[in-house]
Amino acid sequence: MTVLTLSKALNEGLRRALEDDPKVIIMGEDVGKLGGVFRVTDGLQKDFGDSRVVDTPLAESGIVGTAIGLALRGFRPVCEIQFDGFVFPAFDQIVNQLAKMRLRALGQVSVPVVIRIPFGGGIGAVEHHSESPEALFVHTAGLRVVACSGPADAYTMIQQSIHCDDPVIFFEPKRRYWDKAEVDTAGWLTGALPLESARTVAEGTDVSVLAYGPMVRTCLEAAVAAREDGRSLEVIDLRSLSPLDVGTIVASVRRTGRCVVVHEAPVTAGLGAEIAALITEKCFYQLEAPVLRVGGFSTPYPPSRLEEHYLPDLDRVLDAVDRTFAY
Repeated sequence: MTVLTLSKALNEGLRRALEDDPKVIIMGEDVGKLGGVFRVTDGLQKDFGDSRVVDTPLAESGIVGTAIGLALRGFRPVCEIQFDGFVFPAFDQIVNQLAKMRLRALGQVSVPVVIRIPFGGGIGAVEHHSESPEALFVHTAGLRVVACSGPADAYTMIQQSIHCDDPVIFFEPKRRYWDKAEVDTAGWLTGALPLESARTVAEGTDVSVLAYGPMVRTCLEAAVAAREDGRSLEVIDLRSLSPLDVGTIVASVRRTGRCVVVHEAPVTAGLGAEIAALITEKCFYQLEAPVLRVGGFSTPYPPSRLEEHYLPDLDRVLDAVDRTFAY
């Protein structure tokens, strides 16, 4: 076991993928010489050369369009989008080409492209640098959408995504880049949880709390605080947003009878709404209260001095837990 930050775990995962498969290519703005704005690709161009780790122009549509072409020729491109809000110039390529190519070809071709997107707030940045656009990609059929929450998952999930023959949108919680944890870098395939599986990170009996990305740590802190009030929270890290691990979600809610879904993105038409509908359909007779959602507000991302009021925190999660017991 090695103690790594989340960003370093991603770096090590990318390094291993580059070593294992000569068809893996990393491309994006400043990913080479600079090593990326969050230093996730630090040192990779030096070790693998500028034909494997490619500094691109500031043109997200061009980055993804080129990656699609490379994938059709047998490569496995990994694109870095510098910040979440920068992905939208590439939205046409992702939705109209990348997501549809395999079905359009009746399964005869695959486009194994991974698009890495640092997402979420909490770093004191402005709009276009702190957003959570995951619901837009979850709504797009033909894409896998995943979000890591800690170093160990970051290391394994990035490699699983690169090995996957489907296009993968890979969300990285940017304010957790500096979180540290033990990572098994010796044999990532041994006992690794499948890419599409959720993980129960804290067992409980009273309320199922579903989260992903940066909110997993917040919900774990809420579970610790809730114990002081005698309440037992089961915290589930969804990991895969599309497809969802319906079995794990449903089994947990049927045990607890209550559910709170937490994400940074605005609550309106967010992923929490889809999960709430799904749970209502599958667990109606076991529910003791409505499924509650905790998320951002339906406004553009605010200036940095206001983001602590915008982002869900421990108190807002605990308030939702309290409200589930009011029914």
